[in-house]
Amino acid sequence: MKKIIVIGNGMVGYKFCEKFVAQEASKNFSITVFGEEPRPAYDRVHLSEYFENKDAKALEMAPRSWYEENKVELITNARVTDISRKSKTITTADDKKYNYDYIVLATGSSAFVPPIKGIEKEGVFVYRTIEDLDATINYVAKLKEEGTQKKAAILGGGLLGLEAAKALVDMGLKTSVVEFAPRLMPRQLNTDASKSLQTKLEALGIEILLNKATQQIAGNGKMTGMQFSEEDTTPFDMLLVSAGIRPRDELAKTCNLEVGTRGGILVTNDMRTSDPNIFAIGECALLNGMIYGLVAPGYDMAEVAVAQILEDKEVVMPSAIDMSTKLKLSGIDVASFGDALNENNGVEIVYENGYEGIYKSIIVDKEGKSLLGGIMVGDASDYSMLHQIFLNGMKIPENPAELILPATDGAASLGDVTDLPDEAQVCSCESVTKGQICNAIETGQATDVAGVVSLTKAGTGCGGCKPMVADLTNATLKSLGITVKESVCEHFDYNRQDLYKIIQVKGYTTFNEVLDNHGNGGHGCELCKPLIASLMATINADTANKEYAIQDSNDRFLANIQRNGTYSVVPRVPGGEITPDKLIVLGEVAKKYDLYTKITGGVRIDLFGATLNQLPHIWRELVDAGFESGHAYGKSLRTVKTCVGSTWCRYGMDEAISFGIELENRYRGIRAPHKIKGGVSGCIRECAEARGKDFGLIAVEGGWNLYVGGNGGATPRHAELLAEQIDNETVVKYLDRYLMFYMRTAKPLQRTAAWQDRLEGGLAYLKEVIVQDSLGIAADLEEEMQTLVNKFECEWTQAINDPEVMKRFNHFVNSEDEDDNLVFVPLREQKMPEPWQ
Repeated sequence: MKKIIVIGNGMVGYKFCEKFVAQEASKNFSITVFGEEPRPAYDRVHLSEYFENKDAKALEMAPRSWYEENKVELITNARVTDISRKSKTITTADDKKYNYDYIVLATGSSAFVPPIKGIEKEGVFVYRTIEDLDATINYVAKLKEEGTQKKAAILGGGLLGLEAAKALVDMGLKTSVVEFAPRLMPRQLNTDASKSLQTKLEALGIEILLNKATQQIAGNGKMTGMQFSEEDTTPFDMLLVSAGIRPRDELAKTCNLEVGTRGGILVTNDMRTSDPNIFAIGECALLNGMIYGLVAPGYDMAEVAVAQILEDKEVVMPSAIDMSTKLKLSGIDVASFGDALNENNGVEIVYENGYEGIYKSIIVDKEGKSLLGGIMVGDASDYSMLHQIFLNGMKIPENPAELILPATDGAASLGDVTDLPDEAQVCSCESVTKGQICNAIETGQATDVAGVVSLTKAGTGCGGCKPMVADLTNATLKSLGITVKESVCEHFDYNRQDLYKIIQVKGYTTFNEVLDNHGNGGHGCELCKPLIASLMATINADTANKEYAIQDSNDRFLANIQRNGTYSVVPRVPGGEITPDKLIVLGEVAKKYDLYTKITGGVRIDLFGATLNQLPHIWRELVDAGFESGHAYGKSLRTVKTCVGSTWCRYGMDEAISFGIELENRYRGIRAPHKIKGGVSGCIRECAEARGKDFGLIAVEGGWNLYVGGNGGATPRHAELLAEQIDNETVVKYLDRYLMFYMRTAKPLQRTAAWQDRLEGGLAYLKEVIVQDSLGIAADLEEEMQTLVNKFECEWTQAINDPEVMKRFNHFVNSEDEDDNLVFVPLREQKMPEPWQ
């Protein structure tokens, strides 16, 4: 048998083995893999997850048993020190020799540590391996034991650096990212996109320091700060270096293989080095004058090396390598593809929504016929389709801006995934095409997304293609007449409605109960955690306090976080009716805590600028005065806006204020797939704008007209008439049914308007279910709603009366100090956060 030695057992080294043993001809070869680390290959792309779960096994590409089952000899904790090309042997650090016919160098890269004076001091770490993370975690624990608030710095504003920054914030350290360039992620994002990302990161509590050239690490043996210039030294207790990578080419140099002047093992497009029996793949390889730091090109290199060893000479690397990428960076969508930075002078089209923190730009050719590249920050839901349009040269709309504008009735569709050509590469990491995915289903080899992933490996790399893989799978199944059940995420093979029933029947009250009994392993994600929190709240009337760790950040702290890291406080004012005494309390609280004060569009008073540790003190004063949480932070009822109705207005047909207060008090605190707003207008003049709400009432002769499914926002929609001339009791009955039916059946984060639009049968079907009780579930829906109403508790009151919950509201986990970095500037006799530069 011919002998292959693979030196390096990272993601790309493992992928070579996986692809090689899948070939029939592999039985004529033996493979021995050497890895310097003490464990099998693991997923370095998702390394930051280790900070959260400390589970190295969860990151494994494959267990040791896989190597044994596939007759691959894995030798860990072993460093190869020499290659003798003449005798075709390698030597390890313990002086053992092994013969070879072929070598595959997959030595990867090491963390680049800049030659900064003092970089060797205690408290400085790199961010590359699990052992690096263990050392970091242990040092953080040591700092916390000292009992004062500690500050950490990340050197490098690239992908890994920003991931590390979020992890350190979550560990309770005040964290700053130090970047030499004038913007974050300078290789992937333009200036405006980088600013948008910076804004979102700062809202997470991460300080961004740009244009900083570190001269030395201060401290006597142990770091105490970073000096950027003679006048600019910032105190830090620890430093995590994530300033780029350097190819591991030292082994190639020992045997005189050709290397680049700036590092990297020179290879041709067949991945051969200057020795035809030695291949180099991944981040150690210098191809086309470049080191490719993404996993997808590395996997392609592994496939080429496999083919070449098996003498399929036609399989080579393409001359142009796609560097497109989509990431979930500290919970923020970031994506770029093609000529993202417009280096070829195309026409740039930009959509920016500062309120929602969304930035999108696309580059098209000057004739407006072709998509050349793009960037997305904050919302990359359209990335997969835009990437395919770019890769396959597909036709774009006459107005290319429609590709990134929010969907409206007049906007062009991005097209359907089934329109892609069969050769379109859906998963670049594993080189899986649309045709392969569809064929897996059409031939019966796979019957769901999990089956497709298992068969083709699509989506198992960076994960950016998972939405498109799911869309293709479901579209193909539907074309074959097979009913499709959409799962909420990779951790559950159920849709929202399935999970609703499971939680309801089994009586689960914690996320781990649901995951352990019905999940696919792992620790959950930003999709399933808030969803299950919402479902348990809907079913059990649980508040956000019960399992705060799985909530979105606003629900976690029962307040809306603002752009400088402070919070707003919005007490409930049902119907907008407020006594003079309560109005005075609001004024006194705002004055005491120096809060910017505004009356909202939903007839409430909003108090801005509260720090995290101030929140419980403010709530206590408000609760003592008779207020309760207005749930401005939750996916729940916000307000029921009212006009003065017949109480004051000469045109009023009914008492809008009283009924609005009744409805707001009835539905307060209920958790739903999305936020809900209501309106009650006392006549058809519509001063409460009831038809722009999720539910709205307009007083007419003979009672109320009930409208449902409206909303304002980016895509305004008028509510539709559900019932006419009904009395107060019937309104409540129909609303109970409507809201519970919506809460039972809508998708996660789906507004009532979108839910109604996608409801099979539309408004006519809704009338049958809600008004005529065609499904025979009306009594059940009313009973469920009444249960929620009866169980209502104010979350603010819960928080201030529970010592354990109160611990959540210290600004720092090990100190009661306040954040002294907040800066406000005057605004019309009040204040506002200092503008971003």
